[in-house]
Amino acid sequence: MNNVERHQYILKKASEGGHISVSNLCEELTVSSVTIRKDLQFLEDSGLLFRTHGGATLQNPYQTDRPVFEKEKIHSIEKSKIGKRAAQLIEENDSIIIASGTTMQYLAKEIVPKGNLTVVTSALNVSQELIKHPNVEIIQLGGSIRHSSNSVMGQFAEDTLTNFFCSKLFLGVDGIDEEFGITTTNAQEAQLNRKMIHAAQKVIVLADSSKFGRKSFGKIVEFGKIDILISDSIPKKYIELFDSLGIQTIIC
Repeated sequence: MNNVERHQYILKKASEGGHISVSNLCEELTVSSVTIRKDLQFLEDSGLLFRTHGGATLQNPYQTDRPVFEKEKIHSIEKSKIGKRAAQLIEENDSIIIASGTTMQYLAKEIVPKGNLTVVTSALNVSQELIKHPNVEIIQLGGSIRHSSNSVMGQFAEDTLTNFFCSKLFLGVDGIDEEFGITTTNAQEAQLNRKMIHAAQKVIVLADSSKFGRKSFGKIVEFGKIDILISDSIPKKYIELFDSLGIQTIIC
């Protein structure tokens, strides 16, 4: 194949599989890894794909920050199903932490408290959803308001969390990468999420399928800290990875 034919082949494989690896392309096209990497560089410079570690993808793997009012309209059906399934894990007289994010708001909408429920949260929209329940005690963390996520963050919120220990943390993320772990678009929020993990017995990640294969600026934690992951769909390689780490996966 000449250059143009290789480029067309690479784009075709990427559109079929979502992600292509350098090693597979070398084998299929009988060329060196140097040639394939130059091809991928050319295609990325042309705006036709995005290079990743060991390969490339047509989907931008880097998540950027967007306003919560914009994100809540994206994948809303999937987020609603995830929130409904996650709400079933809340037990009678439970004490839980709910982090920020649009999927957390969908979770809050689905909560029907059994007995008395205590909720510690950084998210203002979560508090607004739960305030209608008289048997839900809401502990709203304080701190600096992050407008894009409609939540608080900072040292004051982190220090407050040291006074609590809850049975479960429900955590939303912006990216899930097999090498980088789970991430969010803001470093301060990532730090607060880590404090939440320390304050919870069980960590439950809620993420729609668009989050897989992506990474954001602020790393929250490695996969080993996660107990359960709930999604509408999980790529096979991630299911195998989570199984090897003892992470329970729930597909809804």
